[in-house]
Parts: sequence; C-alpha cells; structure tokens
Amino acid sequence: MTDFPHPAAPLTPEDTGLNADLLIGLALKFMKSNGVLSTSQLADALCLSRPIIRSLTEDMVRLQLVEARGLSLQGDLRSDLRFALTDRGDARAEAALAVSQYIGPAPVPLEAFVAQAALQTVAAETIRQDRLHDALSHLVLPPGLTDRLGPAVNSAASVLFYGEAGNGKTSIAEALATTFQDTILVPYAFVVRNEIIQVFDDTVHIAAGDDAGDHLDRRWVRCRRPIIAAGGELTLAKLDLIFEPHARFYEAPMHLKALGGMFLIDDFGRQKEPPMAFINRWIGPLERGYDILTLHTGKKFGVPFDLLLLFSTNMPVEAIADSAGLRRITFKLHVPSPTRDEYLEIFRRTCERRGIAYDASIVEAFFDDTYAAQSLVTSGAHPGFLLKHVIAASSYLGRPPSLTRDLLDLAWQNVISDRRPPVAG
Repeated sequence: MTDFPHPAAPLTPEDTGLNADLLIGLALKFMKSNGVLSTSQLADALCLSRPIIRSLTEDMVRLQLVEARGLSLQGDLRSDLRFALTDRGDARAEAALAVSQYIGPAPVPLEAFVAQAALQTVAAETIRQDRLHDALSHLVLPPGLTDRLGPAVNSAASVLFYGEAGNGKTSIAEALATTFQDTILVPYAFVVRNEIIQVFDDTVHIAAGDDAGDHLDRRWVRCRRPIIAAGGELTLAKLDLIFEPHARFYEAPMHLKALGGMFLIDDFGRQKEPPMAFINRWIGPLERGYDILTLHTGKKFGVPFDLLLLFSTNMPVEAIADSAGLRRITFKLHVPSPTRDEYLEIFRRTCERRGIAYDASIVEAFFDDTYAAQSLVTSGAHPGFLLKHVIAASSYLGRPPSLTRDLLDLAWQNVISDRRPPVAG
C-alpha cells in the first residue's frame, strides 16, 4: 500500500499557481454568499493557508473591496480579523459571479493536476496473485480465469468481459475494486485558461486518512483510488466536459473523475450510441495516455488518461465491434456459463448466505431434470433468483423457508427464460 505524498501548502498567493484576480474573485464571491467573515473562515472555505488569506485581504483593503470589522471572537484574537464587503467589493463580487458562479475551494493549476496524476498512476499499484485470489474468493469461477485476469488488472489498460448474462462479469469487476489499496490525491477542482473544472465528487470519491496540518495543501483530498461504473445510461456527451451555462463552470467527465482508478462500462452495447462509437472515442486516449477536452470557447487542452478501463457485455463480441475495433481493447476475457459442478457450488453458497439448509440431492436432481434434460443455458444468477422465489412462496404458504423440490419447480416456472434449441443428436 502506498500513500502518495501530499503536496505542501503554498505560503504566498504566487505559490498557488493562480492569478490574483481569480483568488480575489473567489474570496469576494464567498463573502457575498456568507456575509462578514474572519480570515480563518475564508482560509477554511478556500482551502488556503492563513498567510495567503491575510495577503489577499490586505490587497482587497487597499483596493477598497473589503473593510475590517474588528477581531473575531474565535481563533487567534491577535490576528483573526473579520471583514465585510464594501459597495465596490459587492459590485466586484457580482461581476465575478457573472463570469463563474463557482464558490468553493481554490482550484489547482492544470499543470499541478497533470504532475500529481503522473506520480500516482494506477500502473504504480501491483495487484499480486494472492490479493486477487482473495478478492475473488467469494465467486465461483472457472479454473484459470483468475490467473488470466491478473495480468489484465496490472496492465492499467482496457479489458472486455463477455459471455452470457448472469455469470458474474459485473461481480468480477466490482470485486476488482477491492484489490486497490493505495490512496491518491484528488483536487477539488483545477483551472485551465481561467475556466474552473470541478473534479472531486463525494458520490464517487471516498476520502481516506486524515491529512491535516498547515503544512499541507488543502486543495487536495486524500482518497481511495476511485471506482466509477456506468451502464446503459452512458452517452458520448458524458465523456466530455459538462458545462452548466447558468453556473458557468465545468464538471469533469466520468473518466476524468476515475483518473488513477477504474472505470467500468457495464451492459456495453446497450447504450444509445453504438459500441464502436465509444471505442473510437477512446482509441486515441488509450494509445496516447492522455485525452483532449474542449472548453465551450472551443479551446482544447490535454488531461491524463490513466485508469483501468473495463467493458462488460452480454452481447456476442462480433456485435460489439469489428476486428480492428476489438484489437484496440487489450484484454478480452470470456466468462462462460457455469458447469454442473460450478452451478451446484453457487447454489450451495447462495443457500448459506440466505440461511437455508442446502440439500445436494434435491438440487442435483433439479439440475438434471431441467438444464441437462432440456439443453438449457445455465446461469450463475439463477440460484439467487430461485431462492428468492422459494422464500417468497414459503412466506405465502405460511411455512419457514426450506429447499423442497415442489417449491423449486414453482420458482422455476417464474424464472426460466434462457432457452436454446435442443442439441442435435
């Protein structure tokens, strides 16, 4: 496990890498929204050091944008002055809000964002065999699949899982997320060409550790490597900067929020746009290691494309992409339907999790009379579905949940739809 070093706190406005107008604008906007504030409160809001805030307030007083309102009743009484906007400062805050309504921690420069991403690349974390086997131990997988998966995970490249529905492709991808142990630094936002792009998202970034102290740059949050999943709702538009015309600042696209971690596209091929459109969108970033994003002004800039990109599909691979497109995906792993023995083991484990006594003779006979006798496709998801119906039927009949053949047959009628033509001969 690696805890990548936290950037040191800047001590002067120049050290932030940001221009004075941007810093003053952020301070004025926050003051307009929150009224009279102390230097400590401003420092905490902008995630900047107190020396920087004191320097900024001195400049704002000189420019007649703010005026002192005495000492704060909290904090260091000798230096924690409170400030309020003047009429000129209020007008300047309104002008700043007209340019961008972003109010929050100061951003980091694009250059700092790129440099930090290079330090904490996902390729820096090695997933050893024992860790991967532990992460997947709760799944029943065919022999050899885990060891074929190992190089794919450590490649920091692209992986396609394909096979019949319900056989654990998504579960495998979700289990991979638990193998990451490093913590990385994620900025609240970064700035490029005076445009602010918000990166940190508390719905996907999980804060880790308790980095504190005036010596650390609080514009960065220590997090676990991010794991982001999208399904049929994913569109190509969501892979570009998200610009809100009213607020006039940007939200980072999903794959940029996943930087240094994992991005899973589930149900690949079920999106509104064809799968080749997504592959074509990522051909360049996958090969170059960086992506090109475009501001609403038309200006372009590069950002790192450093993540483990996973695709999961139930569709035949030939329906996903042509051979040239498939070559762009580094690893292609087939997740087959379970064999008889694997199915029985899945059923046993599912019974154990549901607190139902497992009866091997009942399940073996059921399997032979249904899947085997009727040449039906097995599915690793069926045991869970069947037991859910068994529990519901037991409740309906007013008896404790138990695994009986009559309830299994009843459940089967409500579950089965995966049929294939009988095998000739």
